[in-house]
Amino acid sequence: MSAPPLAVVVGCSAGGLAALHLLLGGLTRPLPVPMVLVCHSGSEDMRLFCELLAGRSGLPVREAEERQLPQPGQVYVAPSGYHLLVERDGRFALSVDPRVAFSRPSIDVLFESAAEAWRENLLAVLLTGANADGAHGCRRVRGLGGRVIVEDPRTAHVATMPAAALELAGADHCLPLADIPPLLETLCP
Repeated sequence: MSAPPLAVVVGCSAGGLAALHLLLGGLTRPLPVPMVLVCHSGSEDMRLFCELLAGRSGLPVREAEERQLPQPGQVYVAPSGYHLLVERDGRFALSVDPRVAFSRPSIDVLFESAAEAWRENLLAVLLTGANADGAHGCRRVRGLGGRVIVEDPRTAHVATMPAAALELAGADHCLPLADIPPLLETLCP
């Protein structure tokens, strides 16, 4: 039996805002763990992005801040132009290091640092996207005992990102987006 998650990390790119609306809106309750998101939204106004997600889901969504300790039931979004990392003590760190997979924030950076912090207690979710960002992060999550959910590429808005993750890292679960929220609630009781 797998360890219960202490956190959920989510990554998406092209088609990501709509996917996040469906993911967060499909939850019937806040999760009892923090959820941390990287979305290659292209938006500079992350406050508006957070308001859009919160308005559609009813969940508390906020921009992640340096040295912040993520709290259960909250959704945190990586700020525009910064890599979002999780330190070993579970606190957030922000970085302006070079882009990874043409992106800052990078899904790989979040997933890999979160895997180091939460190890087998991490649950990673990779959704639609038009590049391979997140594939290496999924491999690291699984390598350290965490679990990975990948959106079925056949139903993703853009299949490139989930397909790359499945090819490089595999997944513990691969299913259509609509089936992911109930699975999250089952895995995070």
